[in-house]
Amino acid sequence: MSNEHAMRFPLVGSAMLLSLFLLFKFLSKDLVNAVLTCYFFILGIIALSATLLPAIKRFLPQKWNEDLIIWRFPYFRSLEVEFTKSQIVAAIPGTFFCAWYASQKHWLANNILGLAFCIQGIEMLSLGSFKTGAILLAGLFVYDIFWVFFTPVMVSVAKSFDAPIKLLFPTADSTRPYSMLGLGDIVIPGIFVALALRFDVSRGKENRYFRSAFSGYTVGLILTIVVMNWFQAAQPALLYIVPAVTGFVAVHCIWNGEVKPLLEFDESKTADSSIDTTSVQDGETSNSDEKPSKKDQ
Repeated sequence: MSNEHAMRFPLVGSAMLLSLFLLFKFLSKDLVNAVLTCYFFILGIIALSATLLPAIKRFLPQKWNEDLIIWRFPYFRSLEVEFTKSQIVAAIPGTFFCAWYASQKHWLANNILGLAFCIQGIEMLSLGSFKTGAILLAGLFVYDIFWVFFTPVMVSVAKSFDAPIKLLFPTADSTRPYSMLGLGDIVIPGIFVALALRFDVSRGKENRYFRSAFSGYTVGLILTIVVMNWFQAAQPALLYIVPAVTGFVAVHCIWNGEVKPLLEFDESKTADSSIDTTSVQDGETSNSDEKPSKKDQ
């Protein structure tokens, strides 16, 4: 993710949120949710299968994990999908689970699918640098406050959207049967926490900044729940989570005098250097292998 992507993210998110709000306002809620259920049924199978795959692969033959099967769409031969037999096996329980969710819409099934989306989102998305992460979190900090406090859009869409885009927590209040936490409030700070972990790994440190970022997220989430129950009103979770996560990491790096290394950290450069090191080592190995052969000749 580049700085430009991070700056555009709140604008794109706002456009999508407003579009969903208008859909629910001018079209039948049941029709919109029926279409979304079909969409999330397919997406849920993919996410749940990818989450289960690492555990399932260990019990399957190695060929099933490595040999690719290529399936081309009829009439669109240029479009193709690659998968393995292990992925097909992982998709079987995922399909049954998504069928249960689609038929029952149980809150527990909703949460399990939501967590699968979160895991895949955090695994697939990469901020690249702490500067990009700060820009993204600052933009979404304003985005969340605006759409929750100044308009009814966010709360209306969250209540109308009958799909696993939020975690549901049952309450004893019949007028408000569930408390909700949007997946964005998990994934967006989560990719920043994951970035802190990669920073630790790149420097050979054991979870130093990861612990700070994760502790900040925990404090921000607890504060959100406390304020929500205190005022009995919906709260923009990023209002509390963003300052807590970035604040904990900032205080930690200032305390250690490591502001410059943290700001200069770039995942792409780290990846390139590791690739170069590997290629050099491979080159040295091949050269050392060639020398004995020449002597033998």
